[in-house]
Amino acid sequence: MHFQMTEPHTPLRNGQVDRRTLLGAGVAGTAAAIGAPALYQWARPDANVFVARHQRYDGPLASTVRDGLLATGFDADWVRGRKVLLKPNLVEPRKDRPQMTTHPAMIVAAADVFRAWGATVTVGEAPGHVRDTEMALIESGVGEALADGGLKFADLNYESVTWRGNRGRRSHLRGFWFPQSVAEADLVVSMPKMKTHHWVGITCSMKNFYGVLPGIKYGWPKNVLHHNGIPETVADINATLPRTLAIVDGIECMEGDGPILGTSKQMGLVLVGPKLASIDATATRIMHLDPMEVDYLRLAVRRMGPLHDSRIQQRGESWQELATPFQILDEPHLNRLRIGKIGPDVT
Repeated sequence: MHFQMTEPHTPLRNGQVDRRTLLGAGVAGTAAAIGAPALYQWARPDANVFVARHQRYDGPLASTVRDGLLATGFDADWVRGRKVLLKPNLVEPRKDRPQMTTHPAMIVAAADVFRAWGATVTVGEAPGHVRDTEMALIESGVGEALADGGLKFADLNYESVTWRGNRGRRSHLRGFWFPQSVAEADLVVSMPKMKTHHWVGITCSMKNFYGVLPGIKYGWPKNVLHHNGIPETVADINATLPRTLAIVDGIECMEGDGPILGTSKQMGLVLVGPKLASIDATATRIMHLDPMEVDYLRLAVRRMGPLHDSRIQQRGESWQELATPFQILDEPHLNRLRIGKIGPDVT
């Protein structure tokens, strides 16, 4: 199998901005410095989340992704000439368990949309349980799809790294080692599989970013992060990354003992949006679980988007019409996530 590997480039400035920067520089000055789209994303009090139903891996997924991005306010002109990194979930791929990993068709569809808008697209992943990334590409089918689509792959486990200070400050970690492809990206797109999780309840767009941190620094699995608190480090990683958005593979999902040992659940959904906490809150509600009880979502709410249903503008389908209970493990730390009813007042 032959697929292109990325070469090092000159790092670009981190595109995020915090409240202190805004107040110190003034809104107008900061807008000129970071660009209007980034300021708009930071300042907007509400979030747009797009949900499409009746989706199939052999269907027109590129059209769905494009519609979702435009419906949630993404500026197609902004991305022209910029570097986009697509981050799928290839945690521990097996051909007989497609519910574990992001489907290749989703990755190629997103790449086609961004390339049509003039972006340079790379796909990158640092599998947390697999040291042999090429094996993960083969088992998941992603390697073949990238080769067919002429897409570059960045092995984030082994790339050279760049240090970034911790902007979230929820954990005790002073900062993070990011692979060059992550540090240099103008936009990092989380492309998770929608799954339950045996420790934190749900893994979706935010938890998927554990896979941007390199194994050469954090190990297999990434116990440095676990020992510093999963909710805290999930929130911190997301706060420290460049500009992000999410495109969620909710077509074939996982329930039960996720993110690896759970069973398949067919949902036929694609979720898209720029505020990852809000995307994950919507996915949690669709699972008939309470996002207000997901610890890392509560920690990330100020930077990554609102959780309250009244502050999330639904585009496409309404989550209430799609909500279907997902099985979760019968454990005290997970039982608190269960909700008793489905409706617009579930927050």
